[in-house]
Order: sequence, then structure tokens, then C-alpha cells
Amino acid sequence: MKAKDFDRRFDDGEDVSAHLDLRQARRVNTAQKRVNVDFPVWMIEALDREASRLGVTRQSIIKVWLAERLEQASQGTARYMIHDSDD
Repeated sequence: MKAKDFDRRFDDGEDVSAHLDLRQARRVNTAQKRVNVDFPVWMIEALDREASRLGVTRQSIIKVWLAERLEQASQGTARYMIHDSDD
């Protein structure tokens, strides 16, 4: 199958897994680094409510939301509003 046909089928939502050699598949960008971040209490409470509503962990919510924002930023569509109360 030509790449153009594969891409079209994938974009159309077709199952293309039969055309992949999954024995050769590799995960990329999986290295992780632990960081410590201080959040205001109200933010932790809001994160916990949303995580509970979705049935996931607080860490999962933070990772997904940060990934979404970084994707928006890379596309130039992110809007930033930064408030630093430590000033």
C-alpha cells in the first residue's frame, strides 16, 4: 500500500493495523523526569474535583492539560494569563 493510501485510510478512521508490523513498533519520547511544583490550594482542589469527575488521577489531569497547552503553543494558538502571587 502506498503511503498516500495509508494516510487517507487512517485519516478516514479506518483500521490500518493489519498494514503495520507491530513487532517493529517502538515507543518514543517516553523518558521521564520528576519535578516538584507548588500549586495554590484552590488549584489542587479544582484539579482533584476534575480528576474525580473523570475517574483519573490528579497527575493524569495535569499531564494531559499541559500536553494540550504545549500543543496549542506550538501551533501558535495558546493564550497565556499568568498570575504569580509570590511577588
